[in-house]
Amino acid sequence: MQVTTRPEPEQADDRRVLPESTFGRGARLLSLPLGAAARAGVGMGRRLMGAPAEEVDAALRDAAAEQLFQVLGELKGGAMKFGQALSLFEAMLPEDLAGPFRERLRRLQDAAPPMPSSRAQAVLRSELGPDWRRTFAEIDPRPAAAASIGQVHRARLADGTEVAIKIQYPGADTALASDLRQIQRLAAAVSPLTGGLDVVALTREFAARINEEVDYTLEGASQQQVALALEGHPRFLVPKVHLATRRVLVSDWVDGFKLTGLIGRPDEERNRSALDYVTFLFAGPSLAGILHGDPHPGNYLVMPDGRLAVVDFGLVSRLPDGLPTAMGRLIRHAVDGEIGPMVSGLAEEGFVEASIDGQALLDYLAPFVEPASVEDFAFNREWARGQFARVHGDMSSAGVATSLNIPPEYGLIYRVWMGGIAVLSQLDVRANFAKVLRDWLPGFTD
Repeated sequence: MQVTTRPEPEQADDRRVLPESTFGRGARLLSLPLGAAARAGVGMGRRLMGAPAEEVDAALRDAAAEQLFQVLGELKGGAMKFGQALSLFEAMLPEDLAGPFRERLRRLQDAAPPMPSSRAQAVLRSELGPDWRRTFAEIDPRPAAAASIGQVHRARLADGTEVAIKIQYPGADTALASDLRQIQRLAAAVSPLTGGLDVVALTREFAARINEEVDYTLEGASQQQVALALEGHPRFLVPKVHLATRRVLVSDWVDGFKLTGLIGRPDEERNRSALDYVTFLFAGPSLAGILHGDPHPGNYLVMPDGRLAVVDFGLVSRLPDGLPTAMGRLIRHAVDGEIGPMVSGLAEEGFVEASIDGQALLDYLAPFVEPASVEDFAFNREWARGQFARVHGDMSSAGVATSLNIPPEYGLIYRVWMGGIAVLSQLDVRANFAKVLRDWLPGFTD
């Protein structure tokens, strides 16, 4: 059997895969705030020389965006994962900050400099044994996608089945841990690049789940569970898993374009696929007992027949009984303006102290409550930015934010909900979000 791949390894390529030195990776990340400081000095000099302030500011923002893309993309690991998280929330940032970053951050959602073919083959040999080539009739040596901790190659099994081979970068686990620690240390310096997003909270969630993300046997088990549960579903498809080791995952190949490819398409098509997207986020626990924990658009493909394919189950929450009933009940209290039951219920679940200002809390929850209050809601950047600015600029909202606690069992649910709203706003979607909650959020209709 002939496998079409490039010749086997040259170990000199190793350093081009994923830099593993904690010191080296930390130095690259430190270059972000240092670069910002240097650009500020250059900008001041240009203004003193008479350059228009708007022109100087625009050039500085563009340079900052390019540096962020290059550093996070080349480092991969936790650095790129952090960049992918930022890309979710660009719709909430002011346009003068988000504009230069938008396209570069979007490229980080599923693109990075790939590792050499020789190293990919070395991982396959290490994980599948010296006869690994017998498993495949053909492999495309060019990666179809290269992301934060691994890259994907298109291939064909011996029986002719088209598959995707996900190969983890050597040293991904070490790099993830190193990056997330460093980003947390640099949180104060990095925050100006992120428009005030909570950098520490983002990295803390990633850090808590490192071991899950780098073990493809766990990912394979989660993906297969959902694939079997959704087999034959009219709107969703999850690729079936053929083989999984700690660093290699082989599953069915899926054709389609990423969710961000909906931007600019006709309203009907965009709204339908976006509604499928948010429906899957809420329906997954009821249909398959698993919440898909990474809502960034690169994990969702619109297939030629219009169905939504979902990939990358490295970050999940196992919810065999579905989403918590208390969650739906509390959102219903908020939608109905029932402040007393809302506050007491949130206090009982561990979100707040019972003494919190109920009206301020209700105002703070507006991004969740408003879309659930009407039958047809328009998600767009203008609305998202308004919500973000209000929450971060209003004194009473700031007080709520500091006293709000997200219990561990709700941590991933909260992140998925926030990420889903951000993506819908990027796509400029009009959808019946309330119906999704009625159908799939336990407790919401009680």
